Amino acid sequence: MSPKSLPQVTSLTHHFTVQLSATRRGARLARLLAERQLDDWGRSFEGATGIVAELASNAVLHGRVPGRDFRLRLMLRTGGTLRIEVTDARGDRIPQVRDTVGGETESGRGLLIVAAYADRWGVDEAPAGCKTVWAELTPVRGKS
Repeated sequence: MSPKSLPQVTSLTHHFTVQLSATRRGARLARLLAERQLDDWGRSFEGATGIVAELASNAVLHGRVPGRDFRLRLMLRTGGTLRIEVTDARGDRIPQVRDTVGGETESGRGLLIVAAYADRWGVDEAPAGCKTVWAELTPVRGKS
């Protein structure tokens, strides 16, 4: 194996994971816990709590399987990048940004909000038929 083919290892400075009920209350709690955790870490990322709110809401609305929870994970990497992950039980329902031309739809804008705030976002398969929707935010210059 050559040095170029070795995987990049990124060390974490902070890590937070919580499993929550796939209910509106669980989605609301995810946002509040994320806000509190970032405060505890002394970090501020524009849009982070909005991203958590949207991904948790999507997990409850579109990724819910009765009797199964969703998981929120926050990871702060050494370089300052925040990774937000929400894992739900519906790996068969991959989120897609909808065309909201006309502005008359009452839903479907959540991933547009995620895309607007995140530097990168995507979806990964997770074990047991689940999926993880993730977003990464880099620190704003002059803020931390």
